[in-house]
Amino acid sequence: MIELDTFKSRALASEGALRELGSALKLDAAEDELRLLEKNSETDGFWNDLDASQKTLRRLKQLRVKIDGYGKLKRRYEDVITLIEMAREEDDSGQLPEIEAELREFEAALESARLSTLLSGEYDNCPAILSFHAGAGGTEAQDWAQMLFRMYTRWAERHNMTCKVLDYLDGEEAGLKSASIEIDGDNAYGYLKSESGIHRLVRISPFDSSGRRHTSFAAIEVTPVVPDDVELEIRPEDLKSDTFRSSGAGGQHVNKTESAVRITHIPTGIIVSCQVERSQHQNREIAMRMLRSKLVEIKEREHLEKISDIKGEQMKIEWGSQIRSYVFMPYTLVKDHRTGFENGNITAVMDGELDGFINAFLSM
Repeated sequence: MIELDTFKSRALASEGALRELGSALKLDAAEDELRLLEKNSETDGFWNDLDASQKTLRRLKQLRVKIDGYGKLKRRYEDVITLIEMAREEDDSGQLPEIEAELREFEAALESARLSTLLSGEYDNCPAILSFHAGAGGTEAQDWAQMLFRMYTRWAERHNMTCKVLDYLDGEEAGLKSASIEIDGDNAYGYLKSESGIHRLVRISPFDSSGRRHTSFAAIEVTPVVPDDVELEIRPEDLKSDTFRSSGAGGQHVNKTESAVRITHIPTGIIVSCQVERSQHQNREIAMRMLRSKLVEIKEREHLEKISDIKGEQMKIEWGSQIRSYVFMPYTLVKDHRTGFENGNITAVMDGELDGFINAFLSM
């Protein structure tokens, strides 16, 4: 059958890419390192140095994910080839839809794995903290910030990643003024770091009784949750702490006590806050983790030698600075201005279908 020949040609064309992926992953070296670390983890005194043992366990997890992931991909390829050969032997055209679906899923998984090899940054495998900030424009901009908040939580769900709200400040009438979430999963920061910047929305505002078209902006900052063993000195005298009553979701506990915490790093002007936990102590711990991650990320990105060289980012949430535009009216289109990648299915994008944009950025 012509269809089977076409499918087999597609599958065989992927075999070379699969071998190249195995070479890029340096599987032999990874397996040797895995065996050595597993042996070390079984020695007496392994847990005496807690920081070192945790670092070893993190590395073990990374190696297992890499090796097991490639093994599953290789078996998937072999299954596709077997399906094609069985259908050919039995001259069974009824298997064509299944073969096409399996081949399409394999090709998508192979492309995803190929792109993941580009995630070689020191913190790419870390969880990511996304901070949302509504631009000028009141309710319209605050509603747009909440739409982005939902979009990224849906993206996390699609990829079986966990999503935890760290901070949430409601808008005056609708939406949100600012919020922070932590997304944890394989290469969470590596994938999401491309989303940092200004996002622009064009639509007919549901808050405008005249039905006029509005342009709104919201900013997203993405920082990695750095491991505890990364050295960074934050002096207590450089911190200003404030407590206040929570204003976001939190059930009956909200507004009863000043459990929310805001911390300002005076030398840089960086501000972080957390209000989702029930105790002030827990919120302070999370806020300090957010501050630490942001300082480390800026320090590494700018190749600074000391924390005193860090300056807080002043991001103008306005026209001309956007990385991506989302147009609902007069046509529907989402366009990334850095890569040129576009998607006309704006409903799917707002439901978390962002892989095309992320992959285009990584490939670039």
